[in-house]
Amino acid sequence: MSTSPPAKRLYYGYTIVAASFCMQAVAVGALVTYGVFFKHLQDEFGWSRAFTSGASSVVMVTMGATGILFGRLNDRLGPRRILLGSGICLAGGYFVMSVLQAGWQLYVFYGLMVGIGLSTHDIVTLSTVARWFRRRRGLMTGLVKAGTGTGQFLVPIIASSLIALLGWRSTYVVIGAAILVVYLIAARLLKRSPAEMGLSPDGRPGEEEQSSDSAGVFLYEAVKMPQLWLCCLSYFCVIFGAMTVLVHIVPHATDIGMAGTSAAAVVSIIGAVSIAGRLTMGTTSDRIGSRRTFLLCFAVLIAALLWLQIASTGWMLFAFAVAYGFAHGGFYTVMSPTVAEIFGLKAHGAIFGLVYFWGTLGGAVGPVVAGRVFDTQQSYSSAFWLLVGLALIGLLLMLRVRPVPGARQVLFKGSG
Repeated sequence: MSTSPPAKRLYYGYTIVAASFCMQAVAVGALVTYGVFFKHLQDEFGWSRAFTSGASSVVMVTMGATGILFGRLNDRLGPRRILLGSGICLAGGYFVMSVLQAGWQLYVFYGLMVGIGLSTHDIVTLSTVARWFRRRRGLMTGLVKAGTGTGQFLVPIIASSLIALLGWRSTYVVIGAAILVVYLIAARLLKRSPAEMGLSPDGRPGEEEQSSDSAGVFLYEAVKMPQLWLCCLSYFCVIFGAMTVLVHIVPHATDIGMAGTSAAAVVSIIGAVSIAGRLTMGTTSDRIGSRRTFLLCFAVLIAALLWLQIASTGWMLFAFAVAYGFAHGGFYTVMSPTVAEIFGLKAHGAIFGLVYFWGTLGGAVGPVVAGRVFDTQQSYSSAFWLLVGLALIGLLLMLRVRPVPGARQVLFKGSG
């Protein structure tokens, strides 16, 4: 009597990726709807664009500052409890936005509560994925970040439709409920590392030693190295532009004559195309290395921002959204693997958290600067040229970065 071999179980790392995908979709999808709510808030409360943009800036600063803490905690405690707590805070922020009455509440409810809730969606999930995958880290990170693109595509369209149907206050309640359900389910599925389940990275037996988390440097060592600060400043430039575009592209589109739903579709196209950017750049990073892929994203970004300077009609803005969306998705995908490539995994969560914090500082400053430029000049032209200059600076900074001694790992077929 013959016995068939036991069925091979699906590697649990894919469950980590799927759960992270879902959390990325609802968290970032909700974040980018701020541009959709923007003029509704202005119309009801009479706030200036600079003031209204300021709440988005507080989100970014809060997200980055608390992200450093959560990155360190994830290195030590693992992701489950951290994500559960942040998910409750994130959903709560959107719930109380439905009863918004004053300017200070906008900054507390949205700026602080939503900011704290969002601080884990990248740092904790991507740092966890970095531990579960080595050879396909870029691809798996790209799949997780495809959740972001999915959310960016779907949620603004849904939010715009719900606002027309239910009003902006009830729409905030729906968003909060969706976040709460997804986080409560998905966060419970995450495990810190494959070793907790007796597994190996990538599901390949016998690779524990060569893929050890011990490779790399500690945070206190990294802060003494110029590579870290070059990465921080480069990411500052990237997210300065990213948040400026996400917050102001819808108001800019309506300023040049596009209808509200069509303007919201510009953000959705950015999200949809970013999925292709995330997957393509993630796979590319597995082959040529994450830092080189990061540089490639800059080339696409600069071309898109130059096109934006002459984009004066709807179709031209949609073309911008396609090119920009590809670069946007690539940047958000390759940053975590780039940190792993340069600094190793020993303190990946903490180091990634610090780089991410500098990115959020850029994301905090950018929308306010652009809002102030518009309030004084009644045009975004100068603000958009500033984005071009910062993209060039970010490219030059990243060109100078090389992996630190002791961070070498078997990660990419083509990296050295």
